[in-house]
Amino acid sequence: MPGKKKTAKAAAPKKDRKKVAAKSKSAAPKRAKAKIVKPKAKKLGKPAQPQAQETAKLISSEVVYQGSLFRVVHDKIVEPNGKPAERDIIRHNGSVVILAMDSSKNKKNPWIVVERQYRHAANQYLWELPAGKLDPGEDALTGAQRELAEETGYSAKKWKPLVEYYASPGFLGESMKVFIAEGLVAGDAHPEDDEDIDFRLVKLSEVLKMIEKGEIKDGKTLTGVLLYARLTGGKQRK
Repeated sequence: MPGKKKTAKAAAPKKDRKKVAAKSKSAAPKRAKAKIVKPKAKKLGKPAQPQAQETAKLISSEVVYQGSLFRVVHDKIVEPNGKPAERDIIRHNGSVVILAMDSSKNKKNPWIVVERQYRHAANQYLWELPAGKLDPGEDALTGAQRELAEETGYSAKKWKPLVEYYASPGFLGESMKVFIAEGLVAGDAHPEDDEDIDFRLVKLSEVLKMIEKGEIKDGKTLTGVLLYARLTGGKQRK
């Protein structure tokens, strides 16, 4: 029996094929391009009127360690947002930092008193501004004057506050108050028995170079020197 011949379909003209392709493309749904929305920073308006600060409600507090410099407490609290929490906090009387300087020859590039001493917690020697802890109930300015005299022998004719900050408020309750001391008068230092301090006068421009090179790692020194240079336009290079 003779085989059946397959009938070939006639090929559509090229023009017709182009029309069909164009229709299929137009029929396909277009994908919408995803819009990238950039977050807008809120502009700061006028300073709000001072209000009473909200604090956490203390449920209980247990002293888990008591040392000569600080104590560690375990607190159960209800935070201002209403959420209960437990916190381990180092409680400290607070410290003072002294940015002592001689600006008699150059007000924009004064000589700064800096110290070098070994810090076991950091496992290295550090360059620092003079500083020390406050005694319970001690006035901050009185403590700053005492610490500068003890560590360096210097007294100062003019004192003014620069800034107060918290170095690590996540667990450390220590407040650090930085003072500027000018009009230095040399005297005899009498540091504590466990203090071995080497201090010297360094130009502000040189201290800033040390900071840029990473040679100063102490937080209170970075805070005090950089803020002072920013506020006064102190020289960065000479």
